[in-house]
Amino acid sequence: MTRTVLVVGGGTAGNALTVLLRRAGHAVDLVEAEPSWNATAGSGITLQGNALRVLREVGVLDAVLREGFPFDGMSLLAPTGEVLTAQPGARLGGDDLPATTGMRRPQLQQLLIDAVRASGASVRLGVTVTALDSDSGDAAFSDGTTGRYDLVVGADGLNSATRRLIGITDVPAPTGMAIWRAPVPRPKGLEHTQMIYGGPCFIAGCCPTGPETAYAYLVERNRDRGDIDPSTYADEMLRLARGYGGPWPEIRGALTDPAVVNYTWFDRLLVEGPWHRGRVVLVGDAAHACPPTLAQGAAMSLEDASVLAELLTTHDTWDDALLTTYRDRRYPRVRVVVDASVQLGQWLLDDARDADVPGLMGRVMATLGQRP
Repeated sequence: MTRTVLVVGGGTAGNALTVLLRRAGHAVDLVEAEPSWNATAGSGITLQGNALRVLREVGVLDAVLREGFPFDGMSLLAPTGEVLTAQPGARLGGDDLPATTGMRRPQLQQLLIDAVRASGASVRLGVTVTALDSDSGDAAFSDGTTGRYDLVVGADGLNSATRRLIGITDVPAPTGMAIWRAPVPRPKGLEHTQMIYGGPCFIAGCCPTGPETAYAYLVERNRDRGDIDPSTYADEMLRLARGYGGPWPEIRGALTDPAVVNYTWFDRLLVEGPWHRGRVVLVGDAAHACPPTLAQGAAMSLEDASVLAELLTTHDTWDDALLTTYRDRRYPRVRVVVDASVQLGQWLLDDARDADVPGLMGRVMATLGQRP
């Protein structure tokens, strides 16, 4: 049976869900507030095996592996650059997928945009939803049009307007940390993620995103955003980076353009109650978000899309019970990731020397190694 679906938000979760639902024969309208469809936004993204598994379902895995940088481990370095330990990566997506793939975020977005276009979905850019009736599925749009849908999916991110429109009052809360990110040329010898704990920042990391590219990041205690002039972003990141060896001398040489440096706070969000009201349901960052300390944000969003699409395409009745099943399948797994991601950051903020990081990581990996 063909159904009509409105997907609000053309990010990772919304694009993936659109492709999966179109493949099942449903009519999908996607609306995205940004006229550019965020095609150039962001620096880099770390995709672990469970994210890659969903990207294979969507049909873009081969391109991701070709355009990104697959690898199977990581190294921990001292602030001087000395390698302290090298660790293998857990293959969370199965033995046939790499543990991790680094990629430039605009490349991933473009692959998903192309997949949405190829799916035949209706796409409207620069359009927002101004009103929703969760009982009838009626939606009104900023361009003056209206529509009625069997299902509306809010995939519109951390500050979701869909979430507010249907009366879910949960909002993101800052965790006390912030991150500087920048795309850079791949430093010589960088074959997997390298991370440094300590020095001027809590974390200094660099991940390869392609044969010639990488992205670098520095995590510090958050500052009032109003105190930082965006025109000084490169200078600020360069100042913090001066305390690090290893790949960082090469990285520092590339930190010249403030326009490509991004500064954001870490936030926590987990909608504790139902993730739907009537015919409107939330996916991805609209329902949950966490600091990138586990690099699982995109994976959790992609898993949402996969699980919701599976349920919608294997059940003829789209009702409260089905959307409750979706939330009940996702919530325990997402909660483990959100809580662990926040805890890892809090231990750094508290300078907790007795923190059981290996134990926490072991529990998280055991959960993520299971199918969602």
